[in-house]
Amino acid sequence: MFELAKIYAHDETDSPDLVFQKKLLVTICSFLFLCGVAWWLMWYLIFGWSIPTVAAGLFGIMVLIMIIVSHIVKNHHLLIHSVFLGTIIVPVTCQWAIGSLHGSGMIIAWAFLTPLGMLIFTRARYAVLYMVIFVICILITVLYEPKLYGYPLEVPAGTITLFYTMNLVTSYTVIFVTCAWFVDTIKVEKRISEDLLLNILPRDVAEELKIKGDTRAKAFTMVTVMFTDFAGFTEKSKRMSAELLVDEIHYCFSAFDNIINKYRVEKIKTIGDAYLCVSGLPVSNYTHAVDMLRAAFEMRDFMIARKKEKEAKVEIPFELRIGIHTGPVVAGIVGIRKFQYDIWGDTVNTANRVESLSVPGKVNISQSTYELVKDLPDFEFESRGKVEVKGKGEMEMYFVESVNVSKKRT
Repeated sequence: MFELAKIYAHDETDSPDLVFQKKLLVTICSFLFLCGVAWWLMWYLIFGWSIPTVAAGLFGIMVLIMIIVSHIVKNHHLLIHSVFLGTIIVPVTCQWAIGSLHGSGMIIAWAFLTPLGMLIFTRARYAVLYMVIFVICILITVLYEPKLYGYPLEVPAGTITLFYTMNLVTSYTVIFVTCAWFVDTIKVEKRISEDLLLNILPRDVAEELKIKGDTRAKAFTMVTVMFTDFAGFTEKSKRMSAELLVDEIHYCFSAFDNIINKYRVEKIKTIGDAYLCVSGLPVSNYTHAVDMLRAAFEMRDFMIARKKEKEAKVEIPFELRIGIHTGPVVAGIVGIRKFQYDIWGDTVNTANRVESLSVPGKVNISQSTYELVKDLPDFEFESRGKVEVKGKGEMEMYFVESVNVSKKRT
């Protein structure tokens, strides 16, 4: 039924949330229509033609008509207000026609569906208004037991038990299912929000933001920063359509995201074709340089394989330049809107310079990174001597290679 309900009052401009609300509404109203028919049949068999019988029958007919009318005019608010107004009028009418809470099996409990329905489908103020009306009707029933006939309808004891069973079980089952759905929806939305937050911020920073409402920038004395970019990007991008260019960058950067995640490397941001990430924060560790190098090799190898795929299809390939530098940074969030986790300091600028002086297919590292990994047997180094760096003078740099890759090449 829920799938069939998707055609109800459908409009091309409806948002996904509104489409779901309309589907849920017509599903609930269809259930209430069936309840109205069941009520009508039950009251007729027990009391014949009486006020409860007529009220239940008219309610069922009204619900069906309003589903059709609101669908034709594409106005689901018409269905909301008419049906949920009926769900408070009919139970109260039936209750007062019978004359006592006990004799009716507390049929007035069904009227609670009105403030509940208004809470789901409209503004809270409407729900509060109908909740007040519901409470007033309960109080009148308890205090005065009004009788529309002037005397209560006589209800056999067995029928009273049936009323209690049907009214309490059915009405509170509807309430429980509705509340369960709300709780489940809240949990799902909370998980989506948390996943989105963790996609923007490191977990520790996200937790601090949720608890305190803000975060403080932190200084890290030793981290490893990596910049990458595509060699000749500007020239190659002129020969590609905008759609293909963005698709290729997305494909490559998505692969980079998966790779650095394996090595506990934190992505900071992308700037055009540049990719910036850092290892050793927000949780400090002693393997940040090694972790970054392993991620760099895997990213480099991915781009080499990707280049072969593109060339086989006679398409324009990109080649990756990689630069890595180690040093202190400050990391944190600035601003209050569209914030992002970022890093600052001379280490970041130097890593950018080291990347710009690399060559495609090579991993270029600074002296400070070299000092941390030079004694490890996993890597081989090629000294580049002193290289002139803009704004910094001469710096020692090295091309580094994984021993396993070197053995494969030989």
